Amino acid sequence: MNRIVFFTLALSLAGRACLAQALNLDGGGGAPGSDFAVLGKLFSKVGAFTAQAEVRVLDKDQKETISLVMDFAMLDKKIRLEVDAAKMKNKDLPVGTIDALQQMGLDKFVTLSWPDRKSFYVIYPKTSCYLTLPIKAEEQEATEQAAVKTEGLGRETLEGHACVKNKVTITPTKGEPQTFTTWNATDLKDFPVQTLTRQGADTVITRYTGIKLLPPDAKLFEPPAGFEEFKGLAAFQAGMLKKSLGGAAPAAK
Repeated sequence: MNRIVFFTLALSLAGRACLAQALNLDGGGGAPGSDFAVLGKLFSKVGAFTAQAEVRVLDKDQKETISLVMDFAMLDKKIRLEVDAAKMKNKDLPVGTIDALQQMGLDKFVTLSWPDRKSFYVIYPKTSCYLTLPIKAEEQEATEQAAVKTEGLGRETLEGHACVKNKVTITPTKGEPQTFTTWNATDLKDFPVQTLTRQGADTVITRYTGIKLLPPDAKLFEPPAGFEEFKGLAAFQAGMLKKSLGGAAPAAK
């Protein structure tokens, strides 16, 4: 597997907000803007918060194929995800992939979604650079204007929280509806402490812990000052290849 494939992999890792196929080499999935807009809909009543999210993907036989832990934050419709690839597991991931990402300094990254700017950022702290991608306005707006239907499914206790279990259907003005089962904690302002959705034969379960219903620092949602910016995937690939050929791998932090 060549370096460009690894660069593309690193981008696909960051670009999937729902992360159901976070480590797929084909980079499948919807646009970042629409994915993040769906997340925004699920958390629209919560507002600002920080939490840790554990994502698990189960196949048709309910066997785990992918697992991932990330730091999650939201502020004024902006969403921030912080990921360490070393903590990811994927039974189909080629041997040596994570080691290669670590050598190139692409194993730790932060993704930011800025709906107001129509921009999506992928920040790589080890290489002091970030990638900027446009969010397609029509896809973002189709989800932001989506109809949301909530149907009660009863009550359950999850991780010590009394929850209302709901079926939530998000229907954008363009595109297919998405259906989630959510467990909304009554002691956390109805925060969805767990969500479940199906993508094809896969089941994606996300559980949130360490929830703090306080506004995170606004600086966390800005690309760091002094970092090199690459606009578009082609520029990012070329820049990373140049860095790789021009000297030693970035030092780990």
